[in-house]
Amino acid sequence: MPNRRQAFVELAFEFVDDQVKGIFHHGDRNRFVAPAALTVFVWVLLMNAMDFLPVDIMGWVLANVFHAHEFRLVPTADVNTTFALALSVWFLMIWFSIASKGLGGWIHELFCAPFGSNPLLWPANLLFNLIEYVSKPLSHALRLFGNMYAGEIIFLLLWLLAATGIFGSIIAVVLGLGWAIFHILIVVLQAYIFMMLTVVYISMAHEHH
Repeated sequence: MPNRRQAFVELAFEFVDDQVKGIFHHGDRNRFVAPAALTVFVWVLLMNAMDFLPVDIMGWVLANVFHAHEFRLVPTADVNTTFALALSVWFLMIWFSIASKGLGGWIHELFCAPFGSNPLLWPANLLFNLIEYVSKPLSHALRLFGNMYAGEIIFLLLWLLAATGIFGSIIAVVLGLGWAIFHILIVVLQAYIFMMLTVVYISMAHEHH
């Protein structure tokens, strides 16, 4: 009989595998795509979950023990982290696109899809595809960053409200409790969305136009 930890891990594996199975239909998903999706989900979830640590205590420890005065506790609330993750997925998308279509097929698709292969349409096709290629990492990175950064800002505003006095502290505690419960959903949901977009982009890279 599996213990609770093993059952939880198996449940997580099955959940991610089911999500990948519904999107990726271009070969053996267990060779790379499903493990990559699980890695992305767990990694982003753990980075998001750093938001549950008490920032005042952690700030004191970082400043006085490690002498790190400019340290951001939640990695995904820093746009550099989310862009690094998004660009990694973007390069994987391009690599899979070239691997499945060949370099010539990928370049042909850049210039000949979606409007046709007429040479007069090549500039329009290229511009359309460049916009798509640029928008994917931008939306991938900024969605995660925006949600996590906004969550930190709201917590900071509630702490400032608590500093105004007893009445402000009572209101801050009530609002903070409600926001903390809602923020648990945001932490998990943003990791799930980042994982799903990763699978979608890799799956789209295998499609031929």
